[in-house]
Amino acid sequence: MKRLAFLLLAALGLAVVGPVLAQEEQSTAPYAYRQLEDPAKEAKAQALMETLRCLQCQGQSIADSDAPIAGSMRSLVRERIAAGEDPEAIRAWLVERYGDYVSYAPRITGLTWPLFVVPAVLMALAFLLLRRRFAVAQGGGA
Repeated sequence: MKRLAFLLLAALGLAVVGPVLAQEEQSTAPYAYRQLEDPAKEAKAQALMETLRCLQCQGQSIADSDAPIAGSMRSLVRERIAAGEDPEAIRAWLVERYGDYVSYAPRITGLTWPLFVVPAVLMALAFLLLRRRFAVAQGGGA
């Protein structure tokens, strides 16, 4: 009777602990927390990872985030850098897959050009209005 209780308890323990151990061993992102052996390649990967936004955290780069998707993206970047792929090609692939939002250095496209032009136009307009305002104020006080 005691032996049966022990076997049931052991089976229950394996049923609970087994999946947890299996999950740790089957990481889908082998380079999420492990650096590349080549320091030059790791430096390239790190520089690229600092310019890519975590899609879950939204305020952190994938280099700084602990979110699972950031770990997967770090691993992907390191694997592709280790395979000899150019960092800009990796960025282009990620932008194609996730959109311009993934990059902290967005491209100028037909959709994003107002983000670059409108602030300059507003600054020029503000400068002209202030210049005119101060010219009127100086001319009227003499």
